[in-house]
Amino acid sequence: MDSYHMEVDADGSGSQPRITIEEKFSVQACNVLAELRKSGELCDAVIKVDGQAFPIHRAILSACSPYFRALFTNQMSDTNRREVTITGVSADIMKVLIEYAYTRELIITRENVELLLPAADQFHVMGLLKQCCDFLYNEITPENVIGIRAFARAYFCHQLERSATKYILQNVSDVYTTSNEFLQLEVEEVCEILGSDDLNVRNEELVFEAVLRWIDYDPDRRKGHIARLLRTIRLGLLTTQYFVEKVKVHPYVRETDTCKSIIIETLKFLYDLDMDDEKEVDLNNPLAKPRVPHEILFVIGGWSGGSPTNMVETYDTRADRWIVCSCVDAGPRAYHGTVAVDQVIYVVGGFDGMEYFNSVRVFNPATKQWSEAAPMNSKRCYVSVAVLDGIIYAMGGFDGHVRQNTAERYMRNTNQWSFFQPMNHQRSDASATTLDGKIYICGGFNGQECLNSCEYYDTLINQWTMITPMRNRRSGVGCISYHGCIYALGGFNGITRMNTGEKFNPQSNTWHSIPEMYNPRSNFAIEFMDDMIFAIGGFNGVTTIFNVECYDGTSEEWYDATDMNLYRSALSACVVRGLPNVQDFIHKEREKDDPKRKRN
Repeated sequence: MDSYHMEVDADGSGSQPRITIEEKFSVQACNVLAELRKSGELCDAVIKVDGQAFPIHRAILSACSPYFRALFTNQMSDTNRREVTITGVSADIMKVLIEYAYTRELIITRENVELLLPAADQFHVMGLLKQCCDFLYNEITPENVIGIRAFARAYFCHQLERSATKYILQNVSDVYTTSNEFLQLEVEEVCEILGSDDLNVRNEELVFEAVLRWIDYDPDRRKGHIARLLRTIRLGLLTTQYFVEKVKVHPYVRETDTCKSIIIETLKFLYDLDMDDEKEVDLNNPLAKPRVPHEILFVIGGWSGGSPTNMVETYDTRADRWIVCSCVDAGPRAYHGTVAVDQVIYVVGGFDGMEYFNSVRVFNPATKQWSEAAPMNSKRCYVSVAVLDGIIYAMGGFDGHVRQNTAERYMRNTNQWSFFQPMNHQRSDASATTLDGKIYICGGFNGQECLNSCEYYDTLINQWTMITPMRNRRSGVGCISYHGCIYALGGFNGITRMNTGEKFNPQSNTWHSIPEMYNPRSNFAIEFMDDMIFAIGGFNGVTTIFNVECYDGTSEEWYDATDMNLYRSALSACVVRGLPNVQDFIHKEREKDDPKRKRN
């Protein structure tokens, strides 16, 4: 079984597992004291548990535990009594507690943590209590998180309880589909989870499915709660078709009189919305209040109205709204690359209409501060960027003179860029992504023609390898990994801007066409969010556009999303997940269109 100590940082992320000895204790002194205890030397008290005797030094246990300090000072200070009997704990656990008091180290395992934590709580051994909580935090899975939260709540481990609750809300789809613990919850707890504004669900259909799974576990006893559970679903955010065909007619709903008023209220709401697309949603109506998104799409810079821009917009996927951010960089930039690493955004290279950049700007959404990172070794406009294992890769581009095949990578811990193996082809205006530990780059322009060639870089062997060419030449292409394939969308083939797309299957080394986008576009932003591909802005051959659409690989269909506030091409985008100040980047009024309204 795994056994280790884990420290958890303030943001809830874990560092590498390691055995920890508190720095204020000298290792040598701890060893001496432990030897004295084992030999019974200088011991001034005996703890008895289940008939077993443990000679100890009162001062050592008092330093570790307020419980023992109070016990020894209040019970023994006025007497010469040396022996104390402890109940409510096993001799084996008491032995571990005493060893921890002397050495400040122990081994926590899945087998002993459920005994150690209550004991640490009982005797107020706060260092051990924290280590047990940290261990459990790093053991959380969708299958056990509800049990861990209940355990933490029972022993008033508030931070662990909050972390477990956050995990449930962020991963609710995995939790309700795989966890038997979810099925054991009382209705109050189910309502608490499914009714939360912070519930991370792509659509409200998932919430209805979670309700049904919980009721189906014990339908005779639970179907009477259906009306209460329906109130946790934002029914006004369902499509009318789904509500009529799945919710309204379901036997649990149809056979429960208390559901009738909910059905009538929702049907009226959806009917009014369908009749008037411009009608503003009543945000006070709980039927339509959007959930808070757990990831935010940032779009930075681009080319608009004949000049570059520094505008930053964020997309609230739950409200289907774009928000203009006030925290813009000092200077405009277009034809750049943007990536997010550990909730920090890096804006790489680009062009401002006069100067070709090798500079790298850094934006921290949590602090809303911009700063400068080390510049690249080469100026790179039309650059392709990707992130693999926390390392930022910048490939190709145009430095004002030549189209490049060089590539370099950025190590954040040293704040340095270094060249690595050049690509097989010169590429500017290409697009890069990562899949299965490799960096793929597709299309682009070599100074003479638009390219259909593609290659990937394997970091383990420091080598670029060509793959089957795309079916179409694509410069200004959008490339992204999705559902185990590489998708290449849009771009310029040398004659026209395209709305076609194709996907590459690494297993078969072949390309296949996918459904066409609504809008032809090149030099657009592309990102993955909510299990969909988003194509954002770009140039359609006549003008820059602000149109946004998203592709669902499951249904193999494109859907319209709300337009950006600014027409722009040569923009770049990234997604930041789990921001502590997510409220600063979402739509404040929380009004909502149908997030998946297909164009007629």
